[in-house]
Amino acid sequence: MTPKTILLVHGAWHGAWCWASLQAELDRRGVPSLAIDLPGHGVSPLPFSDLHGDAQYVADALSRIEGPVVLVGHSYGGAVITEAATRHPGNVNHLVYLTALVLDEGEAVVPFVQSLPAIESPLGAAIRPSEDGAFSTIDPAYSEVSFYGECPKGTTEAANPRLCPQPFATFFQPVTGAPWKTIPSTYVECTLDGAIPIEHQRAMSVRCQNVVTLETDHSPFASKPAETADILERLARN
Repeated sequence: MTPKTILLVHGAWHGAWCWASLQAELDRRGVPSLAIDLPGHGVSPLPFSDLHGDAQYVADALSRIEGPVVLVGHSYGGAVITEAATRHPGNVNHLVYLTALVLDEGEAVVPFVQSLPAIESPLGAAIRPSEDGAFSTIDPAYSEVSFYGECPKGTTEAANPRLCPQPFATFFQPVTGAPWKTIPSTYVECTLDGAIPIEHQRAMSVRCQNVVTLETDHSPFASKPAETADILERLARN
């Protein structure tokens, strides 16, 4: 049976480049995958957008893919795939939240996180607001402990120049639906995550039908590409 297409949606400050190791692993297994740059990220020529604009971009990508799709969101990308699948649920066969935000209808990233028990994480020290308050960037001194603590040597040095600004608006717009209530879903917990504490992940993973746990950092696509590919391949071939 031909495996389903895996559509990969990156998180805040990142781009499609972050999926390279995972995609190479999926390629070796004959599993098709597509990684997209959200507007303004990576090599996207488009202006930065908000959550709804990011989600519409993903929904448009879904509409161009023939056949069923395993839709994967990392970190903030979880909010994006939730809204995208609300707008274009037709060929979304499975939702995968890779140490990601799982929001219910009407919830937004920052207000939801603030509703959870307060837990300090390295990411809090890493975020630097712009002077006008419209964007945030990541202090390179904190990127490894926040994102790449278990990744191969050189990952942080390669990633830092590619991290880009993230519009604050993306963190405050509510999603308009909760497709994980009707579409099969899997949450991938990462126990050593320096960006989303495992306690917060587990507060969200209960919203998904299946939970898989990896002992790694916030970037399992780089720190555990084979193990992450194992999870996605099973869903693509199911």
